Amino acid sequence: MSKVKIGIISEGKIPVDHRVPFTPEAAKKISTLFNNAEIKCQTSKVRCYQDEEYSNNGIEVVKEIDDCEVLMGVKEVPIPDLIADKTYFFFSHTTKKQPYNRSLLQAILKKNITLIDYENLTDANGLRVVAFGRYAGIVGAYNGILTYGKRYNLFHLNPAHKCFDMAEMQREYKKVKLPAIKILITGGGRVSKGAMEVLNEMGIRKVTPAQILNEHYNEAVYTQLNSRDYYKPKNGKEFKRNHFHEFPEDYEGDFLQYADVSDLLIAGAFWNPKAPVLFTRENIMHNGFKIKVIADITCDIEGSIPSTKQPATIDNPIYDYNPSEDKVEPALSDEANITVMAVDNLPCELPRNASEDFGRELINNVLPHLLGDDDEEVIKRATITQNGKLTERFSFLQDYVDEKS
Repeated sequence: MSKVKIGIISEGKIPVDHRVPFTPEAAKKISTLFNNAEIKCQTSKVRCYQDEEYSNNGIEVVKEIDDCEVLMGVKEVPIPDLIADKTYFFFSHTTKKQPYNRSLLQAILKKNITLIDYENLTDANGLRVVAFGRYAGIVGAYNGILTYGKRYNLFHLNPAHKCFDMAEMQREYKKVKLPAIKILITGGGRVSKGAMEVLNEMGIRKVTPAQILNEHYNEAVYTQLNSRDYYKPKNGKEFKRNHFHEFPEDYEGDFLQYADVSDLLIAGAFWNPKAPVLFTRENIMHNGFKIKVIADITCDIEGSIPSTKQPATIDNPIYDYNPSEDKVEPALSDEANITVMAVDNLPCELPRNASEDFGRELINNVLPHLLGDDDEEVIKRATITQNGKLTERFSFLQDYVDEKS
């Protein structure tokens, strides 16, 4: 029986991404678990794992991977690097009709490439089966604490990307003793759970939303806010989650009550543009608005948080937002400003740990369907292009493809 040859691509996008779909140990495990799979690794100088780590685990490291049928990476593949007639797995950032990747999708169709997007790999209930969200939350919360310490000159932490791995980062934040502040985390998914991991390991007590509003504490505390906590139906009726997700325009925001008593916001909730924003610029200038540090893990530019005016970078993760002028200013330049952490590729700061989790999810939740029968249509649901055309599920992208770049 012929084997399916899987190639780990070298990651050519600039700025570089150090993550990998499979660590050396995970790649070795594939050969053990799936007797119909053969895996190769394209040589790379940018990965968080060296070529030698793959070869030491029995994985062939090659310059070219043209003989592999399935090619797996993390970020978008540069157009010149695309190999015709292959099956690719990566985050394409095309399904929201992102203008900057229109030419990439056009090239994929022209080259008769089957594109399977990690973001669309879901189970029968529509839940994603692979994601980097947990590490976005972990690094985002850490950066939020780091930023708070910087703003008030309380402590200085080594940035996450300068830590070898999460164990070293944990040693950093476990040294921190926060004053009696109130912290908000929004969201109920992987991102917020990752953020709560950090706060729990720091020994910060979790309280209820009602307690954060009404109780006084002599220690740092945090609460997790779900959509029902800061949105309410316009008709005054009971909040219903499914209805909110389907008709967010029927709801109004109720977040300000939390902003008036809290010090640090860690934003990890998905936001539908049809839903109300969390707060406005005018709200920030209200005397009662207390939050001065925002770690916006979602990094939705001009989205639900008006202070997130632009993405920051790993090397320069924070900036100030001046609400009076509605503009970005240098970080920590004025006490009246809000300090914003808005890095849009947070998992890249802990690439080794993030890659370990991601590869484990791929092996457990995706490869059985790719290398066996896709009876549950996990692969089919995530396939954007096939045979030079958009699949039926993604036919809504046709007008996006037809536009000139």
